[in-house]
Amino acid sequence: MAPLVWLITGTSSGFGLFFVHSVLAHGDKVIATARTLSKIQHLKEAGADIMQLDVTAPQAELDAKVKEAMGFYGKVDVLVNNAGYVQTGNWEDLSHEDLLAIFNTNVFGPINLTRLILPYFRKQHAGTIVFMGSSAAWQGNPGASAYNGSKAALQGMVEGLQQEMAPPGIKTLLIEAGSFRTELLDPKNVKLAPTNFKEYEKYNNWLKGLAKSLNGAQVGDTRKGVETVVDAVKGKGWAEGKEVPFRLVLGSDGIKTVVDKAKEVIALCEKWSDLF
Repeated sequence: MAPLVWLITGTSSGFGLFFVHSVLAHGDKVIATARTLSKIQHLKEAGADIMQLDVTAPQAELDAKVKEAMGFYGKVDVLVNNAGYVQTGNWEDLSHEDLLAIFNTNVFGPINLTRLILPYFRKQHAGTIVFMGSSAAWQGNPGASAYNGSKAALQGMVEGLQQEMAPPGIKTLLIEAGSFRTELLDPKNVKLAPTNFKEYEKYNNWLKGLAKSLNGAQVGDTRKGVETVVDAVKGKGWAEGKEVPFRLVLGSDGIKTVVDKAKEVIALCEKWSDLF
């Protein structure tokens, strides 16, 4: 089988960085991207092609970037929408601009990039789109509404896309990851909206401490999580001979979050079903 060509966003750290090394180890080609090209220069030395890409760029700029990516090998087989970040803060402190920024990166970025690559995939009658979602889409957390909401919005959009793309033969994979040991919660990567209200000062300090205490102590093994996804795309390892589900929940804590929420909603519906 000819090597697959992967286009991966957000490869300067975390899942994206692990994806690059895993895909290269499988003998495939990688076009690694990041907002700041200097941060991924070392990946070129590892065997990847690199390209500057900001998923929040205007549509015309993204169009040019997709064409640039196609120029490396004449095709792309797998798009991994990985770029994203965490915004924390209370509802009263989150500005409209805060919300626009996280939705632009976590939701509209993947949507816009995917929309531009779909014509190429349809022409090939093949292609796989991977969305790095989160089990956070299944629950609300105080101080994390912006992040929860962005991942929930992505979940809803991608579920519709999967059904639209099945007839043309394009595969869609939504990864809903629990907590993995990446740099996602590193203080330099978590944006906390400063509070303007004394009632929230103690809580905001708690949020700062929580992110710091969880950073690096997450239960999930990032390397194992990435290998699970790569096997799902390539139909190897655990996925060989199996029909890979559209929704893949990663990590023991991620599975618990989804199962607990599903049970909670089922119980709620059963309790109040007589109203209708």
